[in-house]
Amino acid sequence: MTNHDRDQVVEHVTAAYAEGRLDKGEFDERLHLAMTARTHADFVPIMRDLYPVRPMPHLHQPLPARETRYAGPVTGSDRVAAAAAHLLPLCGLSFIGPLIMLLTAGKNSPYVRHHAVESLNFHLTVLGATMLLPFTIIGIILIPFIWIAAFVLGVVATVAVVGDTHFRYPLTVRLIK
Repeated sequence: MTNHDRDQVVEHVTAAYAEGRLDKGEFDERLHLAMTARTHADFVPIMRDLYPVRPMPHLHQPLPARETRYAGPVTGSDRVAAAAAHLLPLCGLSFIGPLIMLLTAGKNSPYVRHHAVESLNFHLTVLGATMLLPFTIIGIILIPFIWIAAFVLGVVATVAVVGDTHFRYPLTVRLIK
């Protein structure tokens, strides 16, 4: 469920209130339900009597396949190149590995480019933290934990890419778009 879906439900409820189809109490209750909804199914009772013929059909359609997110279908070689973008930093190439993948395979494949940029941003963040944290005592203690977390997240990202699962590194400064 996205904020866009929630915003659309709020717009429909607000329009129904403005048209006089809801009183103030019912409007407030439906807004509260919309703002606290956790799934698309939670929107159905809010919208059912407002639009009995078509209760927001986009909420019940399956999500598009992952391949439609990119310009063309994701091939096996795209997955291997994207996995390499996540795996090369674990082999000691730090941010150089994702940069190489971005400049080579990323030119031809939006899928590889997305993953190379994600990996590059993460490893630049780790490099920045490694350089800045030694200025504090607690930072010196945290550096080994950051390196271990970077290794584990790199492995998780590689497995996610090979399995065609979306992955974003947490706590990353996204300098490159």
